[in-house]
Amino acid sequence: MSKAKILQPDLVLGDIVIHITPDVIQRHNLKGLILDVDETLVPWNERIISPELLTWVEEIRPYVDLWLVSNNLSQNRIATIAQYLNLPFIYGAGKPSRRKLREAVKAMNLPLEQIAMVGDRLFTDVLAGNRLGVFTILVEPMISPHAPKKFSIRNFEVWISQQLGVSLHKN
Repeated sequence: MSKAKILQPDLVLGDIVIHITPDVIQRHNLKGLILDVDETLVPWNERIISPELLTWVEEIRPYVDLWLVSNNLSQNRIATIAQYLNLPFIYGAGKPSRRKLREAVKAMNLPLEQIAMVGDRLFTDVLAGNRLGVFTILVEPMISPHAPKKFSIRNFEVWISQQLGVSLHKN
């Protein structure tokens, strides 16, 4: 697999996670979503779940199994978010390693082609999902309006990926 192919998301949403609709899920024949947490569901420095995210989870839950799989090492942080959303979780995943993603896949008991890895990062979420063979969805990061503006690692990942030939146009 080429460097560009391994980093190429199957779907570039061009918006935040709550814009993954039942139509998107059905169009791609998805039955399970593995969701990154930090900056995919909540800003990295917050534990508070937005009402919009909670509504989205409740609206999407009838269509797909949902699992949280985070690289965050704080069990307390990820457990608090998972408990609020009433979702199973794995923390300290070490993505782009596939090991912890396989645990979520096994628990879902679905074929790989019916599962999507959803995240805001190319070198962790998309890379791990592509290496595992699941559908990959790149979303825009959830960033706190109170966070100071800074150069993010995601900007660097996007630049490197585009240099390798990855297309990040909304599709």
